[in-house]
Amino acid sequence: MEIVRSHRQIAAAAAGGGGGDGGGRAGGLPTYRLAPQLEVRLEEFELFAIDRLGVLKGIADGLSRGKRPEEMEKLVNELWKARMRRQDPAETLNKDIISHFVLRLVYCRTEELRKWFLSMETTLFRYRFRLESHESQRMLMSEFQLPYKALPHLEFEAVKDKLSQVARSIGQSATVESVFFKVPFEEVPDLVASRRVFLSKGYAYVAMSQVVSLVVTQFRCNISKALVLTNRKWMATIKEEEKDRLTPIVEALSNAYFGPDYSQPKDAVEISLKDIDQLARTSFPLCMRHMLEKLRENHHLKHGGRMQFGLFLKGAGLKLEDALAFWRAEFSQKVGSERFDKEYAYSIRHNYGKEGKRTDYTPYSCQKIISATPGVGDHHGCPYRHFGEENLRAALNKMGVSGHPLEEIMDKVKNRHYQLACTLTFEAAHGVSCDTGINHPNQYFSESQNMLKAKNQAVQSQPTT
Repeated sequence: MEIVRSHRQIAAAAAGGGGGDGGGRAGGLPTYRLAPQLEVRLEEFELFAIDRLGVLKGIADGLSRGKRPEEMEKLVNELWKARMRRQDPAETLNKDIISHFVLRLVYCRTEELRKWFLSMETTLFRYRFRLESHESQRMLMSEFQLPYKALPHLEFEAVKDKLSQVARSIGQSATVESVFFKVPFEEVPDLVASRRVFLSKGYAYVAMSQVVSLVVTQFRCNISKALVLTNRKWMATIKEEEKDRLTPIVEALSNAYFGPDYSQPKDAVEISLKDIDQLARTSFPLCMRHMLEKLRENHHLKHGGRMQFGLFLKGAGLKLEDALAFWRAEFSQKVGSERFDKEYAYSIRHNYGKEGKRTDYTPYSCQKIISATPGVGDHHGCPYRHFGEENLRAALNKMGVSGHPLEEIMDKVKNRHYQLACTLTFEAAHGVSCDTGINHPNQYFSESQNMLKAKNQAVQSQPTT
């Protein structure tokens, strides 16, 4: 796959079978065996990857929320239509193949990244495979070179009653499917673990409707090996050769945030100094509540905390003049007003684009905050990642979160679903569902304020008796 700056026509032939097609079939589901021999514009290299990443992150959120298989199938279909589908099926296939290989490059670089990408791509493939016709599914089995043939009629009749028992035990019709494959049981570990197949003498009898497990096992194995090989190529040649062009894009994509930047509050909303403590109690996410508490307590925050909290307040609508007054009121209690003006006021004006290069700095996203590494005496970062269990429970209790919602949050934290833990905190604190998930502290604040305003308007509109 060659990346070019000028506009070049992407060959529709990439959808056909053969050597460098990424394992694509016209209008079908690619197997991504080989990188496509295509020329790709630099803009598409990034934009295609961003769209696919939106699909994978939506899948990750659905899984971490414990959605049922039928809900996941609907979610994957909706995500794919919204982010990946184009009017021309050939263009959709091109985008599919290119975006996969771009993200393979992005996520090959560490074990943690490889593990996440492998899991999400496998899940995506699983649900897309289910939407294929039986004929297409058999073609895919052939492409994966799976050595299994349909069970002969005589052997099928010999085990038909056993197959019927398994079908009834998992709530399916007693009418047994007519096409089964006899495979070594270790090839379908998910079906064996959930007791959804008949086992005999080391073999599992897999129905055509279950063959997705067989194909997905091979798909996962192929992608896992390919990620390791891609990482070797990345470290050996690509990273250095593309240091001025692709490398910055690749390194940024794995931690990229694609939502609103909140550099300016929506609808010109402003907050005042006198409202900050009340707003913190009702609408600040836990990370910002914690830093405000420590600022009030110690009259000081280290640089990381000043950046994270200061930019959040800016995005929430605190004007520069009020920001200077806010920080001066706290810091002067510890360092004095004169020292504050000399050592700290400049950085606050700098964050508002009034000093230095006049850059209008944007508030930190959840991903940036989670990836921080706070040191001793620091109070920035993500509480769900950086707090100990006891401190996190105490902080959540202060927000009024307890009982079952608290245990759900702690379970997500243990599984390292930090943004979902924050989303569940929002839902528990506000008594509403947040289907979009929390991806940014200022999103938390904005949605909280909108919800509270809607409640107040509803109360005011009620007739008095």
